[in-house]
Amino acid sequence: MGGQMTLIKMKLSYFTICGLLLLILCSSVTTPPAKIGRVYIFDYENVLGTSLELKVIAVSPAKAKVARNVAMNEIDRMNKILSGYDASSEFSRWLNGEKKATKISPELFEVLSLFDKWRIQSHGALDASAEVIGQVWKAAAKRNQQPTFAELDKAVSTVKQTHWELNATDHTALRLDNAPLMLNSFAKSYIIKKACEAALASAGVTAVVMNIGGDLVVLGNHTEQIQVSNPKADAENDPPVASLMISNKAVATSGNYRRGELVNRQWHSHIVDPRTGLPADNVISATVVADSATDAGALATAFNVLRPEESKVLAATIPHAEFMLITSEGKRIESPGWKALEATINTPVLSKEINSSWSDKTWDPNYQLLIKLELNQIEGIRVHRPYVAVWVVDKDRKPVRNIALWYKKSKYLDEMHSWYNTYYAKFSKADQSISSTTSATRPAGKYTLKWDGKNDKGELVKKDIYTIMIEVAREHGTYQLITKDIDFTKNVKPIVLPGNAEVASASVDYVKKSDGQ
Repeated sequence: MGGQMTLIKMKLSYFTICGLLLLILCSSVTTPPAKIGRVYIFDYENVLGTSLELKVIAVSPAKAKVARNVAMNEIDRMNKILSGYDASSEFSRWLNGEKKATKISPELFEVLSLFDKWRIQSHGALDASAEVIGQVWKAAAKRNQQPTFAELDKAVSTVKQTHWELNATDHTALRLDNAPLMLNSFAKSYIIKKACEAALASAGVTAVVMNIGGDLVVLGNHTEQIQVSNPKADAENDPPVASLMISNKAVATSGNYRRGELVNRQWHSHIVDPRTGLPADNVISATVVADSATDAGALATAFNVLRPEESKVLAATIPHAEFMLITSEGKRIESPGWKALEATINTPVLSKEINSSWSDKTWDPNYQLLIKLELNQIEGIRVHRPYVAVWVVDKDRKPVRNIALWYKKSKYLDEMHSWYNTYYAKFSKADQSISSTTSATRPAGKYTLKWDGKNDKGELVKKDIYTIMIEVAREHGTYQLITKDIDFTKNVKPIVLPGNAEVASASVDYVKKSDGQ
């Protein structure tokens, strides 16, 4: 009997151990993965001449700040190598130095090599010496006259020359002429890639998203929703023309709608065709998604210059590259795999009920209020963008429409006490996965917003007196509030609003909507 009891105990122990092992194995399969971190957002003005937004997915705020510092230091380092605007940069010193074979950094050598590659691959649509033509158009804008054919022919002849010679054995570059050069097109994307790679290598960081002036890189364990700006309706709060879901890729957009030259009342793109000397005007926006940041940046610029048929051929030479073009006629041209990247856009639409109820007492849906503001730049130091709120109240000071809210930490929103007292009760905590936006690069600190005459419910308001509120608060800085009453029952004329310590300038203008708006 004792032997039987021993045998039973042994069997029970065996099954108990097996059961425990099975439980452990099952637990290892069904237990959800450990939390990989949360999103930390950092934004700055006047980085590479535009605005920067950095998202770091990290296990702690401290780890995120370390990654932030690493990324920003890498941007500064790369800018000291590649900038054509800094006379002390390596590129500028080489450009203005003696015409002899000079040993240069691996980064500058790589970028110059890439320009050689893309000059050939794009059949001349990309060229660092396009700056020669750009200077001709800038001079024409100053005297408000179109450049002469002789000026353009001379510039194009200069562009067609060979401007440097690289020696891959000893990493030297020889300057061959005096043509002005500028490393635009894809240098910004190259810098973003370097900064993201450096940040992602930081301990405790699982993903990084960097957006500088509308060019983005997404690296790591994260999918970013990226809105593509409408080039015909390019305010900060305009609905996008597309929404993309992007992981471990780069996105670049180039277009003529934010920068250029006004010559004799005619707008000309800052993007020029190096082969003809003329501004690119057929394609007004090109967005490219690619595995390589430099490929995305180069293709986006080239696609503004090339004919769509040429762009399709060039894109086919880059594995996994997808694109969307918008022509000056408003035609949308997509690569075969573009749709697979798109997400659904929930764009509010004016309902038939609202349309049918529109009368002369209601806001005209064909009009909108443009609100432009430029934030002051603090030269010599890098600063975060301040908290900004723009909203509308009626004559009884009741909230009508929350137009824009830019902030980092909700716990500091009460520093914008006018907005806070008016809107915070309706405010829900922002989604930390808030999307990024790709668009043509705009100057740092300059923003355009629109009010389409609808309230927060999406209904057209009646014609009446409304107050535009622009409130700005900076952490450890000043607080500013601009208000302006506007009577929409009368003819509304353009209004310039007084600036202050945070807002360099602001204006409002009641205008008719153009196509695409």
